Amino acid sequence: MPVYRLTDELVFPDPRQATPEGLLALGGDLSPARLILAYQLGIFPWYGKNEPILWWSPDPRCVLFPAQVQVSRRLQRFIKQGRYHLTCNRAFGLVIRACARVRLNLGEDTWLIPEMRIAYLRLHELGLAHSIEAWDGQDLVGGLYGVAFGKFFFGESMFHLRPNASKVILVQLCRFLQSQGFHLLDCQVPSAHLIRMGACQVSREMFLECLSKGLLQDGENLEMVTLPEVL
Repeated sequence: MPVYRLTDELVFPDPRQATPEGLLALGGDLSPARLILAYQLGIFPWYGKNEPILWWSPDPRCVLFPAQVQVSRRLQRFIKQGRYHLTCNRAFGLVIRACARVRLNLGEDTWLIPEMRIAYLRLHELGLAHSIEAWDGQDLVGGLYGVAFGKFFFGESMFHLRPNASKVILVQLCRFLQSQGFHLLDCQVPSAHLIRMGACQVSREMFLECLSKGLLQDGENLEMVTLPEVL
């Protein structure tokens, strides 16, 4: 299948036309308007240093239905201990930088290159991108960030520096999303960690159908999500 080259025009091809690997298009920009449109269509940017902007819509798609998050007895006991204090949107910039730094420290590549971090900081300033932070005293020990509107939370990346920090964040976020009637948490691509936590893979068609029910399609009237200061 062809990979489309985007222009300055604010459009995307139908995500069903992506390659078997999920690559749909290249080029364009990371403006808030384009990113919002991409998420509405089930598309997200993912690329590395010295690469053009690449846009993806994988099939299958990894998702986590909030009510299906898996919490082991051991993890539940850990959560009840209250070792970590969870906040929302207190340190978005620190979280997104830490997500990149942890991968780099492991000798891995990261898609969170400076222009990507700037793009999501802009969405955060617009109230569309959110961070959840885990603190141990004054130390930031874990975090997750993503984009939320309608009844979807599009998870982008997370990190942990202390045991169970990212697990606690994921569980508490899912419990909040469930309480607010969210359809799902988009995980994009699977990992062993996410599968153990209850994530599953659904077809692109099912994902897009769910997306159409959970989002307002008019970009000027997006239903924005407010997260509590403490999760």
